[in-house]
Amino acid sequence: MLTKPWTLRVGFAIDGVLIAIGLLLTVTVGPVVWDAFAWPVNGIAMGVLVALLVMMHALHRRVYVFHFLSTNAAAIPAIAYVVVLTIVMGLTRQSAEGHGLHNMLTFWPFVLAYVYLTVVLGLVVLRRLCAFKPSQWRRDIPFLLNHLGLFLTLTTATLGNADMKRVKMITYVGQLEWRAINARMEVVEMPIAIQLRRFILETYDDGSPRRYASELEVVTRTGKDFLATVDVNHPLKVDGWKIYQFGYDTAMGADSQTSILEFVRDPWLPAVYAGIFMMLAGALLMFLGRRTSPGISAKS
Repeated sequence: MLTKPWTLRVGFAIDGVLIAIGLLLTVTVGPVVWDAFAWPVNGIAMGVLVALLVMMHALHRRVYVFHFLSTNAAAIPAIAYVVVLTIVMGLTRQSAEGHGLHNMLTFWPFVLAYVYLTVVLGLVVLRRLCAFKPSQWRRDIPFLLNHLGLFLTLTTATLGNADMKRVKMITYVGQLEWRAINARMEVVEMPIAIQLRRFILETYDDGSPRRYASELEVVTRTGKDFLATVDVNHPLKVDGWKIYQFGYDTAMGADSQTSILEFVRDPWLPAVYAGIFMMLAGALLMFLGRRTSPGISAKS
């Protein structure tokens, strides 16, 4: 089985071992605690990962396993395991209080499968980058954009998870509020204070809500004091936070004197979007390259 060159069987075996290690970690140490990776730990982890990938690529001619990890025989099983686990995630109910398959983001086999795919992806990118030839840019640039974009999206979305904050604030008419409640039902003090000036509810003829929004007075620690309206699907952006209209006192309806707002902060999101745009650009260049390549009609 370990006769060189290694085949898909070895790739699937490596993933199987990682899944087994993940199950063992789940039993012995419990779920992954993402809060432990909050900044600057996640930034350090990103730097260490890139340094390890560069080292592994530099040694790939001497250490066969490093070479293997940049081949299709490693990439295909890694993708297959991640796809299966992602499908399982979609078919099972997920919750922040769940365990194992019901909270896949903290389930060690799921996390290790994604980490392994990221390592394989990084080595594939380095291998193609070092073999890049200007004369073959039509082939190499779309490939690098697709794979480097996916690498950036996976790493930043995963490591940035610890820095994402999501809290809810109950605001009241005529009362300035700066306290919010997180997912653990803990009261946290926010850098933004909100006072509800007026709640807006518009309904259809049958009485069902058509639109609900909140007119707010916003006060920040930087001295900004302004009026704004938060509508469903139209969040307000203030000092790196997005403020969403989340709920209201349904018993009072249009006369509600309270409005529930959701505050979301994700400082790594621009990097995630950058990765997605790189993948889209790579796909577009690949499509255009095929349409204009020799032997293919531009009208076909």
